[in-house]
Amino acid sequence: MAGFPLILLLVNAFTGNLTANPIEYITHQTGTYALALLMITLGVTPLRRLTGWNSIVRVRRMLGLFTFFYATLHLLAWAVLDQFFAFGFMVEDIIERPFITAGMATYLLLLPLAITSNTKMIQRLGRRWTSLHRLIYLAAGIAILHFWWLVKADIREPRLWAIALSVLLGVRIFWFLQNRLSSRS
Repeated sequence: MAGFPLILLLVNAFTGNLTANPIEYITHQTGTYALALLMITLGVTPLRRLTGWNSIVRVRRMLGLFTFFYATLHLLAWAVLDQFFAFGFMVEDIIERPFITAGMATYLLLLPLAITSNTKMIQRLGRRWTSLHRLIYLAAGIAILHFWWLVKADIREPRLWAIALSVLLGVRIFWFLQNRLSSRS
């Protein structure tokens, strides 16, 4: 499922259909896939609660790991294809270009989530695991900000992602407040 976009990228690469700027194409596509998978991962719980489709929860961890996989491909596309591992320029880019700073921050927020997504870490961290994995909300917001700052002028697509995230978070906030009010009465 989540490997399908990678297959499309590879097919486009081998058939010469990566556009005039293949490095930019690969970087943008992997970033878009990572963001889409991040939003799908965040959508699992609302979908489960709204539809009663409880078995969907079984794929949430896999979706989160696919998100991290595509975020890693996105980072590697920038580091290897665009920067050629020129670490001095990469550090300079991270410091001077806010959208790259936001992208790196997003990746650094996703990293501990991927590392702690196995069963042993869930058991080892106990309740702290849930608190740690709430970083996904911050990562999603910063990822959208990364995209927003990247496009500069045509903000239609990042705005749609921001609306989707607002709806997903709004539903969760509504449920949280509803549970809080019902527990007080």
